[in-house]
Amino acid sequence: MGTSAMLRAAGVGVGDEVVVPAFGNVEVAEAVTLAGALPVFADIDPVTYCLDPEAVEAAVTARTAAVVVVHRFGRRADIGRLHVLGQRHELLVLEQGESEVPYDETAQRRERAAYLDTKLKGVRTPDGGDGHTYQQYVVRVPGNGRPDRDAFARALRAKGVDCRVPVKTPVHRLPEFRRCVSLPQTERAADETLALPVDASLTKREMQRVAAACNALGGLLQPAF
Repeated sequence: MGTSAMLRAAGVGVGDEVVVPAFGNVEVAEAVTLAGALPVFADIDPVTYCLDPEAVEAAVTARTAAVVVVHRFGRRADIGRLHVLGQRHELLVLEQGESEVPYDETAQRRERAAYLDTKLKGVRTPDGGDGHTYQQYVVRVPGNGRPDRDAFARALRAKGVDCRVPVKTPVHRLPEFRRCVSLPQTERAADETLALPVDASLTKREMQRVAAACNALGGLLQPAF
């Protein structure tokens, strides 16, 4: 059952608000709209890239009926705190994951992620806590130096590294969902994040090439912290 159908089945509809992340796919907000409700955007935790429970709490109003939590990049949201919040405000809490990495590939992805963790310089590597499966290995490229994230990505692609920007435009900036709302962590993540390859099929030589290409550029950057 899809998110929209689950919301409708729970009685969520016209006049209700549903708290969702703006950092990620527009499909979550679209599902809320399809159910007849209004998507309300809350900020993310800068470490997990998932909804921040405190930001969700601040977004709750008398009309809030549900929260849709999206687990991002292989790192899980703080679902325990979000369920407690839901119980306190009598809200439906729905969980949505991204496409799962096959179980037998997870160990290999973690191995490649651990390699990059130790080799990369000039970018902020992801926090691997809480059972990270590295569906995507997402680093931060600071925007206070040159090149910035977009220029950094173009230079990596020119060196043959298959990198991509995971969230090009936060949902609250899209014309159909534009909101005047303060989401500083979402905005910063959208401007700085870059997904590097950690696929199980990559050889050690290919991983060395990824690290070398990043570090050749990383020396041009201001400190990431």
